[in-house]
Amino acid sequence: MSKRRTFLKSATVLGAATLFPNTGWGNELTPSTLSRIKPKKLKKGDTIGLVAPGYAIKPEVLEKALATLKEMGFKTYHTERLIGNYGYFSNTDKERAKDVNEMFANPHIDGILCARGGYGCTRILDQLDYKSIKKNPKVLIGFSDITALIQAVYKETGLVCFHGPVGSTIDDAYSQKYFKKVLMKGKDSQKIKNAKLTDPEFLENPEYDRYTITPGSCEGELAGGSLTLVNALIGTPHEIDFTDKLVFLEDVEEAPYRIDRMLTQLIEGPTFKNARGVVFGVCKGCNRGKKEDNFTLKEVIIDRIASLGMPAAYGMSFGHVPNNFTLPVGVQAAFNADEMSLELLEAAVS
Repeated sequence: MSKRRTFLKSATVLGAATLFPNTGWGNELTPSTLSRIKPKKLKKGDTIGLVAPGYAIKPEVLEKALATLKEMGFKTYHTERLIGNYGYFSNTDKERAKDVNEMFANPHIDGILCARGGYGCTRILDQLDYKSIKKNPKVLIGFSDITALIQAVYKETGLVCFHGPVGSTIDDAYSQKYFKKVLMKGKDSQKIKNAKLTDPEFLENPEYDRYTITPGSCEGELAGGSLTLVNALIGTPHEIDFTDKLVFLEDVEEAPYRIDRMLTQLIEGPTFKNARGVVFGVCKGCNRGKKEDNFTLKEVIIDRIASLGMPAAYGMSFGHVPNNFTLPVGVQAAFNADEMSLELLEAAVS
């Protein structure tokens, strides 16, 4: 298959970077033998490397992301692998994995932002150089299908990774606010406040409703992301152990019966019932109007989650929505389902 690419160069020229060789992935590492690693905090003037480990990104969307990062005070860098199409992917599995590996190994890159989500991350997890990633820890952030990437990296290396905006969504002021608070300020305690909903589109849409499923408070290590991708990891070396975790979940364009099926699969699994609590973001495009022969999104979520008896709520500000706060996978957090409040109990960066 031939491939045509349009090569876009970043405004920042990094010069010749010395890259560590790809020495193979570290599947022999297990969570029981790993120590948690916190990446270095970001600061203005740092260089953000952009990767597209899944779907391709349109040139105009990339240009906007580069401009936004520059306005935020960062330098940017990306390789020629980022632009173009290999079917629905940005590139071949080998090249997408190589891009991620090189961004970690490149000493001139201070943090890695996924340019967009989209299917593809699960195809490259076995090609990542986890040993090199562990030796060169740095911020890795994204959401949606990037869930697979950040969960796998954390499980294989102990590196705290971040569920937050991607390049195509980082132009939002709320998302930028918590990106900076979590990744640049790195306070020992960080309260996260939900975005104010003022747009009639959100106020009139039940998918944006905020409600307590099961009252109570809890603390636990953050884990989760896209419900679809969390399920996709089941049965793989990267499956999440939910024991004592504070689980956060969201999804997009999945009918209620599919949400039902995925939640049921988690509940029937070996560890989900041992979680401390469940925090839902917004499941955009997942509701269906109430009819005799179906259930609404809210009915499905309450039916599946309430019986677990753990603190749970729906409607927090993350997911496939404009306002996306940054959640560090592997960091301890406190959750109050009655107040719908979330607090990071430790700094996520060093």
